[in-house]
Amino acid sequence: MKKTVILILLVVTTQGYSQFAKSMFSKDPIINLENWQKQRVYFGFYLGFNSFDFKFDYKNVMNQDIQVKKTTGFNVGIVGDLRLQEYINLRFEPGLYYTKRDLYYPNFTSQNDVLREVNSTYIHFPLLLKFSALRTGNIRPYLVGGLSTTLNLSSNSKSDDDNSQQKFRVKPWTNAYEVGFGVDIFSEYFIFSPSIRGMFGIGDELIRDNDPNSPWTGNIDSMKSRAILINFTFH
Repeated sequence: MKKTVILILLVVTTQGYSQFAKSMFSKDPIINLENWQKQRVYFGFYLGFNSFDFKFDYKNVMNQDIQVKKTTGFNVGIVGDLRLQEYINLRFEPGLYYTKRDLYYPNFTSQNDVLREVNSTYIHFPLLLKFSALRTGNIRPYLVGGLSTTLNLSSNSKSDDDNSQQKFRVKPWTNAYEVGFGVDIFSEYFIFSPSIRGMFGIGDELIRDNDPNSPWTGNIDSMKSRAILINFTFH
């Protein structure tokens, strides 16, 4: 699945870059889809990548011992865009995000205690404002920001087992704010929009172990997700 997504993105990115180059360096570019974004509502879809991390705050700052190894996950979803005025749009971008993080506790000697694999399958619900610049030829950059809420289908929140049984638990619902930028590239038949966003959790999502002095969770004051999201959107 991941190889297929990567292959699709390589193809569409190459085509998008070709359109970008023509639009930037042609003296008199043909204006594509001139009235497309004047629609009140329009829809699209996106594919992309993510890199999720955890930000830990500790009760005892002298024992900051958890190391996070990040991996590259993938995103897929749909886009609904509501035009509020010429330069501002309201966007809803629900999607499915898959990612994996490995947590290392170096104070342990047993491999079963050192490593916690945190596999996450998210249903992501971001509500964003898009602030577009003036269109130049077939190029229109924009800024985007807003709030999101996320359902983690792999949270283990209903499990009675905890880290003593090698079960890492997090809350099923989390909230975050997101900021980023991108560019709309107008081709002859569709709009290709690569973008990059940062996502920053605004609430503690850790479920503590049953033992309040647990060596895995006892020193953690809060744990919040943060991520870099790269999406390739098509309208």
